[in-house]
Amino acid sequence: MTPRSTPSSPPTDPVLQRRAQIEKLCNQGKRLGYSLLLAAILLFLFGWFTKFTNPVVWATVACMAVASVVLIPAIIGGYGVKDANRADQGLASRH
Repeated sequence: MTPRSTPSSPPTDPVLQRRAQIEKLCNQGKRLGYSLLLAAILLFLFGWFTKFTNPVVWATVACMAVASVVLIPAIIGGYGVKDANRADQGLASRH
């Protein structure tokens, strides 16, 4: 009988360990990406109520661009991890 991992202990299966690493990386990517989108919104509002200077515009666009680059793989990877966990539990795929 193989030992089962509990939520407090790290998984012993190398696939589950790698999946946990990917899930952690995806969560960090989503946190960073959504924070950058919030920063872009705040910069845009700052520019709206003051004056759209060149640095404000560049910072807003840069935040949006980096957020897009970070969020796309983080969201897709997060869905992949969730689907793999559902498949391991024997649940039907949601697509």
